[in-house]
Amino acid sequence: MIEDMPSTPKDPDALVTSFFESIQGHHLTAALDMMSQDCEYDNVPITKVFGRAAIEQTLGGFLAECSAYEWIIHHQVASGNLEHGVVMNERTDRFQIDGRWVELDVAGLFVVSESKIALWRDYFDREIFAKALTSK
Repeated sequence: MIEDMPSTPKDPDALVTSFFESIQGHHLTAALDMMSQDCEYDNVPITKVFGRAAIEQTLGGFLAECSAYEWIIHHQVASGNLEHGVVMNERTDRFQIDGRWVELDVAGLFVVSESKIALWRDYFDREIFAKALTSK
Protein backbone atom coordinates (compact mmCIF):
# COMPACT_ATOMS: atom_id res chain seq x y z
CA MET A 1 0.00 0.00 0.00
CA ILE A 2 1.21 3.50 -0.78
CA GLU A 3 1.91 5.41 2.43
CA ASP A 4 0.34 8.72 1.48
CA MET A 5 -2.86 7.23 0.05
CA PRO A 6 -6.05 8.39 1.80
CA SER A 7 -7.88 5.89 4.01
CA THR A 8 -11.16 4.28 2.95
CA PRO A 9 -13.86 6.98 2.88
CA LYS A 10 -16.80 6.61 5.27
CA ASP A 11 -19.19 9.13 3.67
CA PRO A 12 -19.64 11.18 0.45
CA ASP A 13 -17.68 14.14 1.86
CA ALA A 14 -14.69 11.94 2.68
CA LEU A 15 -14.92 10.18 -0.71
CA VAL A 16 -14.67 13.44 -2.67
CA THR A 17 -11.91 14.73 -0.38
CA SER A 18 -9.98 11.46 -0.88
CA PHE A 19 -10.54 11.74 -4.62
CA PHE A 20 -8.80 15.12 -4.77
CA GLU A 21 -6.06 14.00 -2.36
CA SER A 22 -5.33 11.06 -4.66
CA ILE A 23 -5.06 13.25 -7.74
CA GLN A 24 -2.86 15.78 -5.94
CA GLY A 25 -0.69 12.91 -4.73
CA HIS A 26 -0.21 11.85 -8.38
CA HIS A 27 -2.32 8.72 -7.87
CA LEU A 28 -4.69 9.14 -10.81
CA THR A 29 -5.45 5.42 -10.96
CA ALA A 30 -6.50 5.44 -7.30
CA ALA A 31 -8.73 8.45 -7.99
CA LEU A 32 -10.30 6.73 -10.99
CA ASP A 33 -11.00 3.69 -8.80
CA MET A 34 -13.25 5.96 -6.71
CA MET A 35 -15.45 6.53 -9.78
CA SER A 36 -18.13 4.26 -11.19
CA GLN A 37 -17.29 2.48 -14.44
CA ASP A 38 -19.79 4.68 -16.31
CA CYS A 39 -19.08 7.91 -14.42
CA GLU A 40 -19.96 11.16 -16.16
CA TYR A 41 -17.29 13.90 -16.04
CA ASP A 42 -18.79 17.19 -17.18
CA ASN A 43 -16.70 20.33 -17.56
CA VAL A 44 -19.81 22.36 -18.27
CA PRO A 45 -18.35 25.03 -20.54
CA ILE A 46 -16.01 22.65 -22.39
CA THR A 47 -16.90 18.98 -22.72
CA LYS A 48 -18.59 15.95 -21.21
CA VAL A 49 -17.13 12.43 -21.21
CA PHE A 50 -18.39 9.11 -19.91
CA GLY A 51 -16.52 6.21 -18.34
CA ARG A 52 -13.22 5.81 -16.56
CA ALA A 53 -11.17 5.34 -19.74
CA ALA A 54 -12.46 8.60 -21.25
CA ILE A 55 -11.98 10.43 -17.95
CA GLU A 56 -8.44 9.10 -17.66
CA GLN A 57 -7.67 10.25 -21.21
CA THR A 58 -9.22 13.70 -20.69
CA LEU A 59 -7.95 14.43 -17.19
CA GLY A 60 -4.67 12.58 -17.52
CA GLY A 61 -3.92 14.30 -20.81
CA PHE A 62 -4.45 17.73 -19.31
CA LEU A 63 -2.51 16.98 -16.12
CA ALA A 64 0.41 15.68 -18.20
CA GLU A 65 0.75 19.22 -19.59
CA CYS A 66 1.17 20.58 -16.05
CA SER A 67 4.39 20.51 -14.06
CA ALA A 68 2.34 20.85 -10.85
CA TYR A 69 -1.30 21.14 -9.87
CA GLU A 70 -3.49 21.49 -6.80
CA TRP A 71 -7.12 21.84 -5.89
CA ILE A 72 -7.84 24.17 -2.98
CA ILE A 73 -11.25 23.42 -1.51
CA HIS A 74 -12.65 26.53 0.17
CA HIS A 75 -16.08 25.17 1.10
CA GLN A 76 -17.60 21.73 0.81
CA VAL A 77 -21.02 20.44 1.82
CA ALA A 78 -22.42 16.95 1.57
CA SER A 79 -25.65 15.10 2.14
CA GLY A 80 -26.69 11.48 2.04
CA ASN A 81 -24.50 8.42 2.37
CA LEU A 82 -22.22 6.30 0.21
CA GLU A 83 -25.22 4.55 -1.37
CA HIS A 84 -26.65 7.85 -2.57
CA GLY A 85 -25.10 11.19 -1.72
CA VAL A 86 -24.35 14.61 -3.11
CA VAL A 87 -21.28 16.77 -2.52
CA MET A 88 -20.84 20.37 -3.62
CA ASN A 89 -17.67 22.38 -3.30
CA GLU A 90 -16.19 25.74 -4.13
CA ARG A 91 -12.55 25.48 -5.15
CA THR A 92 -9.60 27.14 -6.74
CA ASP A 93 -7.94 24.76 -9.18
CA ARG A 94 -4.31 25.67 -9.81
CA PHE A 95 -2.16 24.39 -12.66
CA GLN A 96 1.50 25.18 -13.32
CA ILE A 97 1.92 25.35 -17.08
CA ASP A 98 5.06 26.61 -18.83
CA GLY A 99 6.53 27.75 -15.52
CA ARG A 100 3.59 29.86 -14.36
CA TRP A 101 0.52 29.19 -12.27
CA VAL A 102 -2.95 29.43 -13.79
CA GLU A 103 -5.85 29.64 -11.32
CA LEU A 104 -9.46 28.79 -11.96
CA ASP A 105 -12.42 29.39 -9.64
CA VAL A 106 -14.68 26.33 -9.78
CA ALA A 107 -17.98 25.17 -8.34
CA GLY A 108 -18.15 21.37 -8.33
CA LEU A 109 -21.02 18.92 -7.99
CA PHE A 110 -20.51 15.23 -7.24
CA VAL A 111 -23.16 12.53 -7.11
CA VAL A 112 -22.17 9.43 -5.18
CA SER A 113 -23.86 6.11 -5.82
CA GLU A 114 -22.94 2.69 -4.43
CA SER A 115 -19.76 4.07 -2.80
CA LYS A 116 -18.44 5.54 -6.08
CA ILE A 117 -18.50 8.95 -7.74
CA ALA A 118 -21.11 8.58 -10.49
CA LEU A 119 -21.10 12.22 -11.65
CA TRP A 120 -18.43 14.93 -11.46
CA ARG A 121 -19.63 18.25 -12.85
CA ASP A 122 -17.54 21.44 -12.71
CA TYR A 123 -18.79 24.94 -13.45
CA PHE A 124 -16.28 27.67 -14.30
CA ASP A 125 -15.82 30.62 -16.63
CA ARG A 126 -14.28 29.27 -19.82
CA GLU A 127 -13.31 32.72 -21.11
CA ILE A 128 -11.38 33.59 -17.95
CA PHE A 129 -9.59 30.23 -18.11
CA ALA A 130 -8.71 30.70 -21.79
CA LYS A 131 -7.33 34.19 -21.11
CA ALA A 132 -5.28 32.90 -18.19
CA LEU A 133 -3.80 30.16 -20.38
CA THR A 134 -2.80 32.59 -23.13
CA SER A 135 -1.57 35.52 -21.03
CA LYS A 136 2.14 35.82 -20.41
